[in-house]
Amino acid sequence: MPLFEIETDAHIIVIWAESEDQARVQSQEYFPLDRIRRVARRPRDCWVISKSALGLTEIDSKICDIARACLTSSSGDKVQAIRLYMNRTGTDLEKARRVIESNMVMGW
Repeated sequence: MPLFEIETDAHIIVIWAESEDQARVQSQEYFPLDRIRRVARRPRDCWVISKSALGLTEIDSKICDIARACLTSSSGDKVQAIRLYMNRTGTDLEKARRVIESNMVMGW
């Protein structure tokens, strides 16, 4: 079954689905208020993101723990999680975005 990556206003969702249409339907079931921005069929049956590509080469477990706590507090809302992370750590927007998005991929 193909793997699809769906980017919405607030989330990046990875879904196994028979078709792009089915992936869109599943996305809307999980996040009905999100507007779909992009759908891409992944070339393989797994999705990997390199932390070094995101500039997170020296990441430690404390950073991930904080990011996951922010994701949990925000109920998975990426934008809110980024704001929480910036508030708790004092980091800039770009670094906070990278940390939150990498932890979303890891399935906080």
